[in-house]
Amino acid sequence: MADHNHFHQGPFDIPEVPDFVPRRLKPWIFIFFVLIVQFSGGVYLAAATDMVGTTALMQQDILMAGYASLIGLAINFAVMFRVKFRFSTRFQLVVCGLVLIAANFICANTQSVPVLVGTCFVAGWFRMQATLACNSTIQLWLTPVRDMSIFFCYVYIIVDSVIQLSGIATIYTAFYSQWEYMHWIMAALLALMIVLVLILVRQARPPMYIPLLGIDWIGGGLWAAFMLCFTFVCVYGNYFDWWEAREICAATYIGLACLAINLWRATFLHHPYISLRALTNRNVVRATAVYMVFFTLMATEHVFEHSYAATVLGFDETNLIDLNWYVFIGIVAGCWFTYVTFALRKWRYKTMTAIAFALAIVYLGYFYFMIDYGVEKEMLFIPLFFRGAASVIISIVFLTSIVQSGLSFQEFPKALTVNGFTGAVMGAVFGPAIVGEWLSHTVAKNAALISASMTDFNTAITHIPLGNLYGMVQIQALIVSMKEIYGWLLIIALISFTVICISYGPLRPWAIFPKWRTIRRTLRRIAFSEEDERNVVSMEK
Repeated sequence: MADHNHFHQGPFDIPEVPDFVPRRLKPWIFIFFVLIVQFSGGVYLAAATDMVGTTALMQQDILMAGYASLIGLAINFAVMFRVKFRFSTRFQLVVCGLVLIAANFICANTQSVPVLVGTCFVAGWFRMQATLACNSTIQLWLTPVRDMSIFFCYVYIIVDSVIQLSGIATIYTAFYSQWEYMHWIMAALLALMIVLVLILVRQARPPMYIPLLGIDWIGGGLWAAFMLCFTFVCVYGNYFDWWEAREICAATYIGLACLAINLWRATFLHHPYISLRALTNRNVVRATAVYMVFFTLMATEHVFEHSYAATVLGFDETNLIDLNWYVFIGIVAGCWFTYVTFALRKWRYKTMTAIAFALAIVYLGYFYFMIDYGVEKEMLFIPLFFRGAASVIISIVFLTSIVQSGLSFQEFPKALTVNGFTGAVMGAVFGPAIVGEWLSHTVAKNAALISASMTDFNTAITHIPLGNLYGMVQIQALIVSMKEIYGWLLIIALISFTVICISYGPLRPWAIFPKWRTIRRTLRRIAFSEEDERNVVSMEK
């Protein structure tokens, strides 16, 4: 049942912030902190081209580092509430700020791939913890009844918008100066955040610090290793020619071994890092399946759009990054639409999923019918707008379904880790790996067909230089191949949309988060039961 007592407690207040700060301003201070933290992502993928040009790093190295940050973020979900109730908000924000400053300095100066990936992984972990510290503080301000369908609309308008805005800021920073300056700017903003935290957030006295007992740190490390290996195979697979290379084979064996060990340990541990109950929950499995299909359909974002706009349309870096504004507007509109329909009017999960897939159909269909040499930048607004809206709708809806999955709060954070990995990491690497390999084979096939006909035509009539002819063949083959793949993906999207429409799904969102004191009591029971078990074992020895 929802707790409506907060409506009768007067204006929302944050006790950790001194009274000389106006009450209405207090939540906005924490939103400002969230924005700074979210902008600080270790490496900035928008600057990948500049980093490749000035360092010894490859495009795949930078992508791997960026996805390592997402893995660190996902791994944190399972323990983030334990850390929240172990340390004060002030301490968490200061430590996370210092770690992110160090990460920015390291990422701006290192050319070692292991150092870069490791740094981004750690940065992702602390970025998530700082985000939770801020968002949990203002949760009751956003939704006094703790309705997570409302709360997640706020979360995604912040997170997904920052992804687009950070890309824009990074490219323009690199354009007017150097890409490293983005790291210095973010380090300065993080330092400002730390100063403001020290001034405006006081050391509150929680009822009791809950020790970090009963956490399966070994399992957490093994899950992180599995996720990193999975990402390595997807990112570097095409570069190393997949399983023809020892590197890909080694990553596959290590990843499968880590997964097998984790599943085995989950059968007998009291508190595994990710339990079998969380892995096999119906809503978690359903969300994973939808993510895999949906983000594979959206994988053309990573594989096609940059190549098409740069190679065929001839856009430079600033024109390319300006397309982020179209996606940003779509994200804002998608969050607003989801807030009105799903969060407030309680439209069904099935309806919202069908709408997201319908928007994906518009995105794929537009490119299938319109892709050509003469497309103006403004003509790309419609597909990119619908892509941004569709992605944010599907993310909000299925993250809300995890809260409504029937799992106990002990299992809920573990399900969030699975959802974070499948939605953010697998969604970003699995689909692009498949579509990228598909594109390379399709381009090779079409180039061979086009070159044969153009060579005969050139020999008979035009006598175009072979170098120019080769470039024309490659561009034409790229356009034809993109259109072909867009067509197949459009067919898959139409089939998925039909399956969703004919399925039976009456469930409506009612995802109410428990009270913080209830969560504290649950986590305290887990921690101290683990401590009691250890004491019994030591006495028996």
